[in-house]
Amino acid sequence: MEVATSLNRLELLQVADAVAREKSIEKDIVLGAMEEAVQKAARSKYGVENDIRAEIDRKTGEIRISRLLEVVEVVENEATELLLADALVRNPDAQIGDYLMEPLPPIDFGRIAAQTAKQVIVQKVREAERERQYGEYKNRISEIVNGLVKRVEYGNVTVDLGRAEAVLRRDEVLPRETFRQGDRVRAYIYDVRREQRGPQIFLSRTHPQFMAKLFAQEVSEVYDSIIEIRAVARDPGSRAKIAVMSNDSSIDPVGACVGMRGSRVQAVVNELQGEKIDIIQWSPDPATFIVNALAPAEVAKVVLDEETRRIEVVVPDEQLSLAIGRRGQNVRLASQLTGWDIDILTEKEESERRQQEFRERSQMFIDALDVDETIAQLLVTEGFASVEEVAYVPEEELTSIGGFDEDLATELRRRAGDYLTARDAELTERRKALGVSEEVADLPGFTPAMLVTLGEAGVKTLDDVAELASDELQELLPAAGLELEAANAIIMAARAHWFADEDEAAAAAAAAETAEDGDGEVHS
Repeated sequence: MEVATSLNRLELLQVADAVAREKSIEKDIVLGAMEEAVQKAARSKYGVENDIRAEIDRKTGEIRISRLLEVVEVVENEATELLLADALVRNPDAQIGDYLMEPLPPIDFGRIAAQTAKQVIVQKVREAERERQYGEYKNRISEIVNGLVKRVEYGNVTVDLGRAEAVLRRDEVLPRETFRQGDRVRAYIYDVRREQRGPQIFLSRTHPQFMAKLFAQEVSEVYDSIIEIRAVARDPGSRAKIAVMSNDSSIDPVGACVGMRGSRVQAVVNELQGEKIDIIQWSPDPATFIVNALAPAEVAKVVLDEETRRIEVVVPDEQLSLAIGRRGQNVRLASQLTGWDIDILTEKEESERRQQEFRERSQMFIDALDVDETIAQLLVTEGFASVEEVAYVPEEELTSIGGFDEDLATELRRRAGDYLTARDAELTERRKALGVSEEVADLPGFTPAMLVTLGEAGVKTLDDVAELASDELQELLPAAGLELEAANAIIMAARAHWFADEDEAAAAAAAAETAEDGDGEVHS
């Protein structure tokens, strides 16, 4: 930037106007920087102890320099203060505490003063330009921009966006993608930070939303919000899945994104260096959405666990490799797209697992209830999974099982009750041996088995439980299936004695105050 060493009136306004246009900043900012430069030069001439002010007339370019003086009763600093009597000579309305401007003669800029002024102006203009860039690009986060490669250093690409420079880091570039100086590049702004060296604009070509924005550019229905992109999952440079839905029932969202003979999706694929894209119909039903996401594999059955957001997917044996994909790519992208953890089983594996579970549950009933294999298998077949269910379900549910009469149902309930009583007694002894206190055992929501687990983890006193967070208690008792609300209730019950102790202390202090007599003595 050229700044005249002789800051005469005409040049001042011309330079300010030229710099403002070149740097796309306000002319007033440039003139403000010049005023500051003149102030600095004037302080060098008249003394830094003076409070010098400089003003440039916005119309004529005239520079006015003055010294600011405070009106006081007693002068302690002659450079910045003025007696009231002297002030009244200059301004009859002056009062203590007022400020007067004392004009100073203009200064001639020598070579050093002019150079200093130039540095100040350049610095202030640079700061204003950086602030303008930050404000402009901060509002453009999540947009796609086009630029020219300015330089490449260790795989990091500096991109000239015209009004600013941006950085495309090595880990945000597609695999096997190379850039040379002068290449055109299209990328996604994912972050803008204000840093010491100026605003830093960060670009990405691997970000999932880069693909979403490319589709918005290629597919007019996405741009017009007729079709919504609900989720994107990418393995950059290799494969991607994108979930779409239509707000117009007459428009097929998948077909619209594919385009005539694949023209629309192919334009996105070409921009992403051949990255294969699966376009999937989004569904509000998680099971349907996950089945769609696993395409091209066919799914035979799904079992959802909404609490843990986990789903088991059963596929035909010959579809297993297709469902998993090369190096697990297909199932990994489907999991990222849907937000669910996906476990894939073949029909054979699921059948074997179910048979194993059937055998284990049958054996559990044989051992606990002392019944033969036929009765145990009937209980499992009817959906009974624990001895507690046999002990506490209404008797009618047992008698409704084929071959079970009232006497058998009563006997099964009695044996189940006896088993649970004996088991709980054994667990209680184990809990006592571990040193878990009775106060912990009396907390609502704990079973004998849970108390033993806590004892083995070193949680033995009321304070031990009270100091836990709810999620920590859940992690300590994974088999209990403890809900967050129930864990909160247990911990608050364990903390109740803390608040009781505080109340007792407050009551004791209040009693001590009321016992104090007029002489300030305290009677016990």
